[in-house]
Amino acid sequence: MALLRSILHALWMLVTVVPWGIWMVTSSLWSNGEQMFWKAARWLGWQIDAARILCGIQVRITGMENLPTGKTSPAILLVKHQSTFETFLMPTIMPHPLAYVFKRELIYVPFFGWAMGRMDMIHIDRSQRAQAFSKVVEQGKRLLAQGIWVIMFPEGTRIPRGQAGTYKNGGTRLAVETGAPVIPIAVTSAKVWPRKAFIKHPGIVDVSIGKPIPSQGRKPDELMREVQAWIEAEMHRLDPDAYGEKK
Repeated sequence: MALLRSILHALWMLVTVVPWGIWMVTSSLWSNGEQMFWKAARWLGWQIDAARILCGIQVRITGMENLPTGKTSPAILLVKHQSTFETFLMPTIMPHPLAYVFKRELIYVPFFGWAMGRMDMIHIDRSQRAQAFSKVVEQGKRLLAQGIWVIMFPEGTRIPRGQAGTYKNGGTRLAVETGAPVIPIAVTSAKVWPRKAFIKHPGIVDVSIGKPIPSQGRKPDELMREVQAWIEAEMHRLDPDAYGEKK
């Protein structure tokens, strides 16, 4: 049954992404960056709804009150990365437009990548590391001033359930450079959609949003250690079975 449901969900994504991608590219001729984001968030919301209806995946969110208020209040979201699910979910639950930092090769993916390329995101060339980070800072400052929050996955890739990846300090370097607070976020998505898996399982994905951590006067490595400590402690609390612990 889980296989059949996963196939139906994949078909739904495939069937909807083509017209959506065409619409995004076309509407970019007259829409601004914020309008483009909310158009994209609508399609992502369809996929989250389909995961709930077809695959039995529920979402439980805590800590929304920790998010900054105000239209132009800056924030850098640093999110635990276990699955594709959170990349789809985050734009659908946040009150601000988000700018993902991603490798530029993704913009060449038909339809999905073409749409991303038309949005106000930060795509970088990883082969030029120094220039890439300068671009992140330059664009990050501009976007944050507009009230667009930057979202990054500090582990860099999807990490198996019950494990911690290597936390890279790109997000906290950007925070220190811009003075924006960091928002740590724990997500237990691998319980229902494991890393590199096709089959999705029914269950609850917990999303826990931590309190803002000020970046001014901090060192990036020190700040990242605090972010990592909070996220990993929260992951142990939310998903103790994954770490061989009792509730």
